[in-house]
Amino acid sequence: MVRHLLPRPDSVLCAALAADLDAADLRSEPLRAAWGAEADDALARGIRSPLLAAVEGRTDALATLGRLFVLGMPQPEAHVAAALARTGLDGLEALGLGYREDGAVVPAALIRPQSFVDADGVGEWWIASDLDELALHHMEGGGELPSDHVLGVGGASRTLASLVMPVEVERALDLGTGCGIQALLVSRHAGSVIATDISARALAYAELNAMLAGVHNIEFRQGSMFEPVAGESFGLIVSNPPFVITPRGADVPEYEYRDGGLVGDALVEAFVTQAPAHLVPGGSAQLLGNWESRGAVLGLRRLESWIAPELDVWVVQRETLSPLGYAELWIRDGGTTPRDAAFEPLLDAWLADFAARGVTEIGFGYVLIRRPVGADSGASVSPLRRFETLTQPVTSAGRAFRDGLAGHDALADGIPEVLLVAPDVTEARHHLPGQEAPSVIELRQGGGFGRTISVDPALAGFVGASDGDLTVVQIVSALADLFEVSLTDLWADLEPRLRALVTDGFLIPAEH
Repeated sequence: MVRHLLPRPDSVLCAALAADLDAADLRSEPLRAAWGAEADDALARGIRSPLLAAVEGRTDALATLGRLFVLGMPQPEAHVAAALARTGLDGLEALGLGYREDGAVVPAALIRPQSFVDADGVGEWWIASDLDELALHHMEGGGELPSDHVLGVGGASRTLASLVMPVEVERALDLGTGCGIQALLVSRHAGSVIATDISARALAYAELNAMLAGVHNIEFRQGSMFEPVAGESFGLIVSNPPFVITPRGADVPEYEYRDGGLVGDALVEAFVTQAPAHLVPGGSAQLLGNWESRGAVLGLRRLESWIAPELDVWVVQRETLSPLGYAELWIRDGGTTPRDAAFEPLLDAWLADFAARGVTEIGFGYVLIRRPVGADSGASVSPLRRFETLTQPVTSAGRAFRDGLAGHDALADGIPEVLLVAPDVTEARHHLPGQEAPSVIELRQGGGFGRTISVDPALAGFVGASDGDLTVVQIVSALADLFEVSLTDLWADLEPRLRALVTDGFLIPAEH
């Protein structure tokens, strides 16, 4: 298969292409309706034959561009020319997105609709990226992904998108932008965005995607880590960096989109040590990452040691894998399976690399670092230092992070005067048969990090009374009378647990 260079995109041609895609209605719901929900779901599992059967014989623009750009299949020149009337076949080739061969247009890239939901509403963009394994597999000369492969919107991209706090900032940085999806999302809440990547090919795709979306407040710069933004500061930094831990060896393939070129988890260490210098006071950095547990030292503790003590930090570890499980996951991700002769040598290289550093497990999760507003002035407010493992499903994690930081800030001068129970909190009481009093009382979050905590009757009573009509002091005084305990003793018991409920989002300061 021919590997085509991707030129810097032309704004006029991109506008024409966007108009053609719009006219064809190349969007998620029309495509799903065209080939059916079950077939659409099958595509995510690498199965495309049901989709092809559903649109067999159709030559309309939606079916033609769906096969060409969504599935990565060559299409007859005449059909593509009709579907891309504004762009034209010359324009398509000039953009580097396809080429003519034996009477057909062969796609050189995928263009897929990508839906999003944020605080401003619902929308959808077209996101271009390199042909995936499914498309390459069906092309002559196809095979493993090239080392400079530019990935589309995958699971990690969607995860990071859900984590980014919905905050308004003047300037934002998307470090390691890839196809540019994070820069596009952040651009909706930032005055300007700098998107960087070490890959010129990735930056070309990212700029193309911004033009297709009609977004004009993103600047693209090439370079490694923070080199392209030396001396600059931002209110928000986001990154889905190439954090995969890959052995450094001549016989181990590397992929720019996932491998950072450093040993072990050194790339994540470099990010969390360098990012704070590029944050304005009150600014935050958010990223996905891996970290190694070595010997008796857990990965979360190693990560904690990399982050300066005056910074706010909140790390959520989502899962851990053994060296064997981790190696198998990423070898398969590169297109090599246990049926292939190369699999066992790669596995041996991965395991030897982990053994050389004494790695016992690898953690994956979310990192949030904030430069407190008062950090430079020597303010005495204790920074947030939170390292936890959460495995339950999460929703609206970006809001949970934002509200957790706001709750931490609100506690700087003590418990707020009035607290309100969050609208997604419910209570569950469990009774043993024949007993009137509950043996277990639980508070449950319907959103955010989906926490469930056990509480005693006093704390349950406090939460139940937190509807805004009474102050914290009034509620605690009433509970002390009800349970016939000392107000001082009850407050000493409740105060630290109320703080935790505020930071966890169960209780919200009324002024917020």
